[in-house]
Amino acid sequence: QVQLVESGGGLVQAGGSLRLSCAASGRIVSNYAMAWFRQAPGKEREFVAGISWSSISTYYADPVKGRFTISRDDAKNIVYLQMNTLKPEDTAAYYCATRLVRWVATPAGEYTYWGQGTQVTVSS
Repeated sequence: QVQLVESGGGLVQAGGSLRLSCAASGRIVSNYAMAWFRQAPGKEREFVAGISWSSISTYYADPVKGRFTISRDDAKNIVYLQMNTLKPEDTAAYYCATRLVRWVATPAGEYTYWGQGTQVTVSS
């Protein structure tokens, strides 16, 4: 019903910045919460940031607070993750997701649709 495609990942040096994009198709997602998760090898998928419908509220995991910003452009059906002051521990595959509910949740199991992921690698 909803297809999500992430882009913008790549290799950056510690302290650098990267902007990830998640383009939704098949359905308008402006009424629904969107979120970014990440998963490093050998680790569980963890919540990174979430944004409610109409950008009413945003939530961030502690490790990224003050460095990452989630935003959305509902006219384009796109969600962004601006990543600043990147650290090697940010290295992971990043996934966007939607739960078809207006408000953000942090457990990955709450989300129904997922993108294929985009790799972010931060070198020291």
